[in-house]
Amino acid sequence: MGDQTAIEWADATFNPWIGCTKVSPACDHCYAAVSTPARTLGVSWGAGQARRRTSAANWKLPLRWNAKRFMACGACGWRGECDAELIGCGRCGSMDVDDTRRRVFCASLADVFDNEVDPLWRRDLFELILKTPNLDWLLLTKRIGNAGRLIEEQRLRHARYFDEWAFSEGWLKGEPPANVWLGATVCNQEEADRDIPKLLALPARVHFVSMEPLLGHVDLEHACGLGRGIPSWDDSADVAADAMALRYGDTSRLDWVIVGGESGPGARPMHPDWVRSLRDQCAAASVPFLFKQWGAWAPDDGRHSERMFVYRSGMSDIPDFRVPDPANDGETEMAPVGKRKAGRMLDGLHHDGFPS
Repeated sequence: MGDQTAIEWADATFNPWIGCTKVSPACDHCYAAVSTPARTLGVSWGAGQARRRTSAANWKLPLRWNAKRFMACGACGWRGECDAELIGCGRCGSMDVDDTRRRVFCASLADVFDNEVDPLWRRDLFELILKTPNLDWLLLTKRIGNAGRLIEEQRLRHARYFDEWAFSEGWLKGEPPANVWLGATVCNQEEADRDIPKLLALPARVHFVSMEPLLGHVDLEHACGLGRGIPSWDDSADVAADAMALRYGDTSRLDWVIVGGESGPGARPMHPDWVRSLRDQCAAASVPFLFKQWGAWAPDDGRHSERMFVYRSGMSDIPDFRVPDPANDGETEMAPVGKRKAGRMLDGLHHDGFPS
């Protein structure tokens, strides 16, 4: 949690509370459950386990960020806070700098739409988002199916002021907060088919998916329901969809796709063709694509004694002495080299797409 993060697609992270329940195969090796904050505060993961609200000092951080000037350098890619009078890049000195918006990932150690969280905490979070219009809040959830109902609950039962009521009312009626990007985490085709239509049914300034860890091939056209219509989160959402289409254009498509492999103890390898397919699907649909990392495993370059055969179907096997046969379900060798060494280049390139 804090002002800076190593996450490639965010500038900062904010956790209003800590704690969650594993709900997906992607959660099997959850980093948050064994993170230093979770261990230090004694937070246990699981249904019925208490979530821990973070400190008052932590809740003040976004207010400070909102008041600070934030800039990006077109020459070296630096992004960061700067003094009001700064006119050049804080890293390379280039004059190719512009004011930009800080991207805040919420939440890396919890889930905003966890239905086991005190709803008054979520009310306080929405109020904080209202008070920080200079920040872009990236709300990423594994529970997108809960989102519409919990936003509606805030409007009906927990709003204290008109602005809080209007925040939730407008969100569901086609006037979503201008500083909220709504994202869903999916790891395979089953989750994509189930959750991406639910994501697209909710009004949002930006719709995005994070596929990390990616555990199988995903056909986004199938998941997005193109040509089939997008199911509504409730009976009134058709009106919201019409309003969104007028305001923002086509809402039956994703605005951003993030892909990454698994890291940490027990990490599962990601087949390179799964990533290439998503890269190519995004290119064909003109959707920004960001490849975050290979994770613990990388395509083998022939120099590693420890390897694994990985197949497009998701199966894996200990290799023998034969040469991998791509005709055999895309058979390829992956090596456990570690996240840092594996890097984030795909076919010799970095892919750092962001919504405009």
